[in-house]
Amino acid sequence: MPVELLLRRLAEGATVADLLDAYPRLTPDDLKAALDYAADTIAHETVVEVSSR
Repeated sequence: MPVELLLRRLAEGATVADLLDAYPRLTPDDLKAALDYAADTIAHETVVEVSSR
């Protein structure tokens, strides 16, 4: 299951319980790992401001 899908569902308002019900093979540890992965990925991003001039 893609991490993106889990994040999108959470952003749409799904709860952990909703996700666990919708995807029975998913565990709470799987969700935690997905969130940890997403946080680590974002932590290493560089934001570059681009002027519109």
